[in-house]
Amino acid sequence: MAKSKNHTNHNQNSKAHRNGIKKPTKSRHESTLGMDPKFLRNQRFCKKGNLKPALQLERAAERKVAREAKAKK
Repeated sequence: MAKSKNHTNHNQNSKAHRNGIKKPTKSRHESTLGMDPKFLRNQRFCKKGNLKPALQLERAAERKVAREAKAKK
C-alpha cells in the first residue's frame, strides 16, 4: 500500500523552546576577513582622518624623526 503521510512538524516547536531559542551572540567588532579590499583600504584612510589634530601632529613628527634617522644611515 502507498504511503499516505509525507511530512509532519509535530512537537518540533515544543522541543525547540524547551531550552529556549537564543539569539546569536554579537561581538564588539565584526571581523574584516573576506571583506572587500577596496572598502577596507578606504576605511583605513577614514580612520586616519578622524584622529584628533594633536595626535596627527605627533604622528607626523614621529615620521619625520624616522625619515631623518634613515637618511643619516
